Amino acid sequence: MLSINNQQRYFLFGNVVDMRKGFDSLCGVVKNEFKMDPLSGDVFIFLSRTKTKIKLLQWQGDGFAIYYKRLEKGTFEHVENTTESTALISSQQLMLIMEGIQLSSIKKRVRYHHFNVNKLQPI
Repeated sequence: MLSINNQQRYFLFGNVVDMRKGFDSLCGVVKNEFKMDPLSGDVFIFLSRTKTKIKLLQWQGDGFAIYYKRLEKGTFEHVENTTESTALISSQQLMLIMEGIQLSSIKKRVRYHHFNVNKLQPI
């Protein structure tokens, strides 16, 4: 079962993906485009060209899981990252994207975060 929490890393692919891709093809995208190991346990996020479909791929220790959602109205927001083909996003950003909330309109108050250098995420 896919759960969204702050103990995992979430990587949003910067390019569009054919939503007909399955487990093996998405793993190929992770290896070739993300330059990462799909068996890492990280969650890899893909959007369709129209941004009405989203897929999340994750290795769960004994197999891959895919979460797939198609919107009947509206679109998913794509996090703009001009320097990289992938963006590391937080679990909170992913939840906001899934709920249809525009990230640029969110005002987050400053908080202290102690970062683990090896995992590049708050602990």
